[in-house]
Amino acid sequence: MDLHDEIVKLRPDWFHDDDEAGKLKVVMTGHASEGPRVAHHARNKARREALAKRFRNATDSLQMVIVRDMWLTGFDAPALHTMYIDKPMRGHGLMQAIARVNRVFRDKPGGLVVDYLGLAHELKAALATYTESGGTGKTAIDQQEAVAVMLEKHEVCCALFHGFDRSKWVTGSPRERLSLLPGAQEHILAQDDGKDRLMRAVHELSQAFALAVPHEEALRVRDDVAFFQAVRASLAKRAPGEPKTEEELDHAVRQIVSRAVASEGVVDIFAAAGLKKPDIAILSEKFLAEVRGMPQRNLAVELLRKLLSGEVRSRRRKNVVQARSFAEMLEQAIRRYQNRAVEAAQVLEELIALARDMREADARGEQLGLSEDEVAFYDALETNDSAVKVLGDETLRSIARELVATVRANVTIDWTVRENVRAHLRVLVKRILRKHGYPPDKQERATQTVLEQAEVLSQEWAVA
Repeated sequence: MDLHDEIVKLRPDWFHDDDEAGKLKVVMTGHASEGPRVAHHARNKARREALAKRFRNATDSLQMVIVRDMWLTGFDAPALHTMYIDKPMRGHGLMQAIARVNRVFRDKPGGLVVDYLGLAHELKAALATYTESGGTGKTAIDQQEAVAVMLEKHEVCCALFHGFDRSKWVTGSPRERLSLLPGAQEHILAQDDGKDRLMRAVHELSQAFALAVPHEEALRVRDDVAFFQAVRASLAKRAPGEPKTEEELDHAVRQIVSRAVASEGVVDIFAAAGLKKPDIAILSEKFLAEVRGMPQRNLAVELLRKLLSGEVRSRRRKNVVQARSFAEMLEQAIRRYQNRAVEAAQVLEELIALARDMREADARGEQLGLSEDEVAFYDALETNDSAVKVLGDETLRSIARELVATVRANVTIDWTVRENVRAHLRVLVKRILRKHGYPPDKQERATQTVLEQAEVLSQEWAVA
């Protein structure tokens, strides 16, 4: 309780009377007869469980707990990364306690144990028992090891930014710090394989840094680490629709370096690029003009690549042929750019043209008089093939409408794994194609594409 009060003196905003709020809590047992001070901190089992639930949640505001004979064994909170020990412990109990902060979680490289009592002897004895009973692997590393690795990775990151002035990151205002990011990204993207090398180097630096803190060398370079992480976050920022990965920055590291980054710890790729956030779904002409006017050409290419990749991914859930075509065009343009076969300015124009094609593709349904689903089947008919074109738009539109109606009437939730249903649908599709005079030598491939499209749309229909 004394420790709680001393911490609150240093961080008054961490305190809150309500169990549902506040960053700091004491978890202990006690009785009301021991006085109001004890009664304030001593909670019954239900209230302690509620605090435990908060503490397990990595996004909850509860960041620190002071425990008295509680939560040391059998308590699992993977996000937990630091334990301060001022209680004699030994053997199995000590190993169990240390395991509380050594669980795998996102990019967390390991747990930090701050020992106020000198438990090294007990830890060695516990580890001996652990290895004798069959345990393997290195359970602890020396901090100097982590510091050495951290300094090595820091040098690698510094080399990647050689010639780039980042002094404003320490001395500038939040706006000035944010304004450094476009130039920093451009500096990295202009290098051969620069993005991949930076992503890897900063990831390794972050892991070593988390283990080296609070060593004075770690504190000395923390502003640099914050800058490298901010640039990495900008380049790694997902476009809408991109799947989440486990490569989020470790929450503990963000806290340590938080004074050097935006308060919310998130870098918006549009703000970092100096652009207003657009309606991505339509890739408007106004936004494309803004991108074309960006002085950082490599960054503009990277930004458009992310947005167009998100568009392709979105279309893949509705129109497989269209998505496949756009994906191939995007991949070819980016490959030429990455191989330095074309300059950034040229590939930027190609991507802008591709964005316009995507936007125009959205208007095809209205021009053809077809719904979105019907357009998807219309595209599945290989309508650009000369042998198919002779049928004429009206016939192809009729086939597309009939296919949608037939597929809707014959698919079931598990049709994709039931061969008899698939076979029946295949027969129905071929019958429609023959009825309308679809070229015989094209029917098999068209049927395969139509079934592939049917599988994608049936999932959308099931969700709807």
